Amino acid sequence: MPRPNPQTVAVRSALESDSQHGAVVPPIHLSTNYTFSAFNEKRTYDYSRSGNPTRDALASALAELEGGAGCVVTASGMSAILLVCQQLNPGDLLLAPHDCYGGSYRLFESLAARGRFRVQFIDQNDTEALDRALAERPKLVWVETPSNPLLRIVDLAAVAEAAHAAGALVAADNTFLSPALQTPLALGADIVVHSTTKYLNGHSDVIGGAVISADRAVHDSMADWANTLGLTGGAFDSYLTLRGVRTLFPRMRQHESNASQVAAALVAHPAVQAVYYPGLATHPGHALAARQQRGFGGMVSFEVAGDETALRCVLEGLSLFSLAESLGGVESLVCHPATMTHAAMDPDARRTAGISDRLVRLSLGAEAGDDLVADLLGALDRALAAASTPTHRQG
Repeated sequence: MPRPNPQTVAVRSALESDSQHGAVVPPIHLSTNYTFSAFNEKRTYDYSRSGNPTRDALASALAELEGGAGCVVTASGMSAILLVCQQLNPGDLLLAPHDCYGGSYRLFESLAARGRFRVQFIDQNDTEALDRALAERPKLVWVETPSNPLLRIVDLAAVAEAAHAAGALVAADNTFLSPALQTPLALGADIVVHSTTKYLNGHSDVIGGAVISADRAVHDSMADWANTLGLTGGAFDSYLTLRGVRTLFPRMRQHESNASQVAAALVAHPAVQAVYYPGLATHPGHALAARQQRGFGGMVSFEVAGDETALRCVLEGLSLFSLAESLGGVESLVCHPATMTHAAMDPDARRTAGISDRLVRLSLGAEAGDDLVADLLGALDRALAAASTPTHRQG
């Protein structure tokens, strides 16, 4: 039969692979180690840090969904990023977005400070700045599109072409969209990185990561470093993540539907100063996102008009959004990047990136969209009322 639709791949991956009992869902292989068949005769697996059947089932599914030559499943999203950094040697230059995820920013800065490599943070939508940086012959260009938390869109194909001409590898963080909505390797990236904690697992009960490579040699290098450094993921987390992948496509449709509904409601509210969502026709990257993505995703960010009192009214006045870090689960979350996900960036770096102290990031879950809108509008109404209420001093 012809190659199935990616949604079919997501659902059917590793089903009926149990040759012993004919189980439809593959079993979890929790064993730490595996016997040799005889002296000096290793089986497919010997030690679970090096290889595990359950982890391999997830890796195969993600490699196929992203169109890669291979996938390494790691213990966390940050360990996936650290794994990609093993492609760099002292003196090599890494180009990273000035508005990337705070954990990525902290890791790149910390490793650069120890002399592991050099790093430049640039606005990758600034063509002149990108050209100047590429002229320094970087070894790796890190791309995050949509960016976290401002949802800026980078032209992956254009950046990849320019980076390759400069002799660099391109790594794309695809966590915000997942392979359901974007496949960076098809746009020219060499490496795709995921925090599988987020949309791939989708239920906020797993920490994990993944690195998918377009080239087999790059994948083999990643796998070797993951084994050497002990970065690989566990069997039970892999089992849960593969279970989450089976519902990825319908979940992403619901996330996106809710995000679109919420973004439209936020735009019209007087307590909101700005809304960042690529699905809005007014978003600067809307046309590019429509071209290189298959959807606009389930993340929305906005700036609250007013002061910290108004911000607190919004963050503390929500009933259907949990104030917590992370994203991509079936439950809706609200986050304040300046004090949460991007607290590791110093204030000047946040200002340069455009991350204000009144920025709020939403991860839209799978609840009814009307309920989420009503909850948000209620909190914003109370913030507006608090801002317009005069303060009386006693004395």
